[in-house]
Amino acid sequence: MTALHLFVLAIVQGITEFLPISSSGHLVLVPVLTGWPDQGLLMDVSVHIGTLVAVLLYFREDTKGLFLAGLGAVGVGPARRAVEGTIYGKLFWALVIATLPTVAAGVIFKVSGLADLMRGAAIIATTSIVFGLLLYIADRRGSTAKALERMAIKPALIIGLAQILALIPGTSRAGITMTAARYLGFNRTDAARFSMLLSIPTILGAGVFLIKDMSESHDPVLWVHAGFAASLSCLAALAAIHFLMKWLEHASMTIFVAYRVLLGLGLFALIGMDVI
Repeated sequence: MTALHLFVLAIVQGITEFLPISSSGHLVLVPVLTGWPDQGLLMDVSVHIGTLVAVLLYFREDTKGLFLAGLGAVGVGPARRAVEGTIYGKLFWALVIATLPTVAAGVIFKVSGLADLMRGAAIIATTSIVFGLLLYIADRRGSTAKALERMAIKPALIIGLAQILALIPGTSRAGITMTAARYLGFNRTDAARFSMLLSIPTILGAGVFLIKDMSESHDPVLWVHAGFAASLSCLAALAAIHFLMKWLEHASMTIFVAYRVLLGLGLFALIGMDVI
């Protein structure tokens, strides 16, 4: 892969991972619209790891609290006492419950080969529009009464089940989890915050497959490419997270819905003209 190809992939991933517009859908579209060879799932996960580092850095207080809560959950007394009186003990288990459905579905998708079969422009166009409209409805009709402190097992499970749909390119993991959280009445910033914290175990799980695949390769260039792309995507993701959290403090998600619908319609037009 050329340096330009890696640069585009990393920037696209970094910007789109935490915005509700589908990073996987955009990554699939890069080779479709540029004529470059498909980068494959291996490079897709590499740039996802860069965004994982970004969310760990941006929400470092949350990730520290969750880490201590995790240690407390396996019996480390000092860690458990350190998070007493905070939301992190309950939030840790909410994230675990929300992650389990996607882990199970993700294994099935990878083993069955469904993940590769769904990397098409028509699927991305459809999911971009359909799930964009669902986000609009949930954002408009959902109340904003609930803060993250009210995240419990039931809403976490509902959000986790919704996240399975993100395995379909164009759906958007961030988009579908924010849609579910807004439908359940969580305010916009906390819906986004939970969605981004939920990305941590999800991307870590995908990273396990990446490490396994890359360990079987003795090509040092592959490792250099992965590191370069991950670093750039991390920087782009930090900027995107900051923008999203500031935006949602005073505005709705309509701008992202409009983008998704326009993207989907544009793709259908290109498909109809046999351009892609």
